[in-house]
Amino acid sequence: MGKDLSDILRLNDKKTVAILLPIVVVVTMVLMAFCGNSDSKLTYHKNSGFIFGTSYNITYQSDKDYANAIKEVLDSIDYALSPFNKASIITAVNNNIDVNVNDDFIKVFTLAKEVSEATSGAFDITVAPLVNAWGFGFKNGTFPTNEETDSIRTFVGMDKVRLNGRKVIKDDPRIMLDCSAIAKGYAVDKVANMLRDKGVKNFLVEIGGEIVAAGVNAHNKAWSIGVTKPEDDSLSVNSDIQMVMTISDCAIATSGNYRNYYIKDGHKYAHTIDPTTGQPAESNLLSATVTARSCAEADAYATAFMVIGKEKALELLKLQKEKRYILIYDNNGKTEWVVSRELNISK
Repeated sequence: MGKDLSDILRLNDKKTVAILLPIVVVVTMVLMAFCGNSDSKLTYHKNSGFIFGTSYNITYQSDKDYANAIKEVLDSIDYALSPFNKASIITAVNNNIDVNVNDDFIKVFTLAKEVSEATSGAFDITVAPLVNAWGFGFKNGTFPTNEETDSIRTFVGMDKVRLNGRKVIKDDPRIMLDCSAIAKGYAVDKVANMLRDKGVKNFLVEIGGEIVAAGVNAHNKAWSIGVTKPEDDSLSVNSDIQMVMTISDCAIATSGNYRNYYIKDGHKYAHTIDPTTGQPAESNLLSATVTARSCAEADAYATAFMVIGKEKALELLKLQKEKRYILIYDNNGKTEWVVSRELNISK
């Protein structure tokens, strides 16, 4: 493809580790950002770690190391939105404990409401009870019945929960919130904004496969990230690149079902649950890569597209002209894709 693979950042999907070659061999997308020039007098710092049950990798050019500031930002979002943090705000909300939510919670909740409305409920942060029901079913080999899923659906829906000031109001105490399909993108945005506030011009922020990039890398070249072939790969060993895209500064997120699935009686069940049916989403879409004004927005829409499928996603994208996309789908056993014409793609 005419690319120096040492400059390509290879990323796994949302739930897996993403670091520079040659350690990681699985790719979901390729990003190349072209604004700014590298100042050779300034050092490129690399901060990596784990947060929200996934990895983060942040590279930036500066005369200072902002590792502590980055960790503070990530910890603040973990406190607001992580359901795995027993002391978090969202845990208190899910446990019906009286708590005032903070600004991070309000921003994410408000955006989740907006995306839910725009996607006719395909994106829904109240879907957690259905996800849990199917997840336990996958583990135990016994799926929830239609009656069980219908029962759960009575307390799933963004129309059943709202904010009143800093209080979360539920129509049913069994409602649970899970912001995992938007929180990582929001965290990427917040770290990127912190770096901009510090005067950093060249950086790449990646958390669990969600990205904001600006400027150039330490070799004064564009940042590169790659899109894997979305082949069934539950062990995450696939290393084949589907395509490379060149793009200016932006936020980008990818969602896919080809790593997280379960097969029973010859039928493949995706890990993405359709909130409107209570069942695993069934569509020909294998992965969705979306650029948007914010990584949180791209994160949410990529998830929604996996629920509604290629055709409905394209219909929605006609109304969202600022977004760019790569939709990879199955066409009678053959992998094909549709790419926003504004994107410069090489294969």
